Amino acid sequence: MLNSLAYVFLMGMALGWLFKKLRLPSLLGMLLTGILLGPYGLNLLDGSILGISADLRQLALIIILMRAGLALDIRDLIKVGRPAVLMCFLPACFEIAGMLILAPRILGISVLEAAVMGSVIAAVSPAVIVPKCCI
Repeated sequence: MLNSLAYVFLMGMALGWLFKKLRLPSLLGMLLTGILLGPYGLNLLDGSILGISADLRQLALIIILMRAGLALDIRDLIKVGRPAVLMCFLPACFEIAGMLILAPRILGISVLEAAVMGSVIAAVSPAVIVPKCCI
């Protein structure tokens, strides 16, 4: 398991650096690392790593969202002003409303679960869209 973690970290950082030098997001290099090392690529990962992959994916999502949130600068958002509100608040309202209306019918979940899912979706989309808009 320790070898698998070392492969993931070292190759992920190396491909991330390479992709950054190619003026591509380093996250793409890290994603490519997972694909190459995983069971559908070179299959170099230990089975115990694959057993905890759900927890690792959740940790990766937390890291991605934290990096996106920490990259936001309030002065840039104030400078952008109205478009930032239109790109963040308005879509979030529609995403939450859409989940509240459609998710219980399509997925058979409760309204509360649909509201939580809509809030998560609404929280993720500005973290992806706004940093690219303000650059």
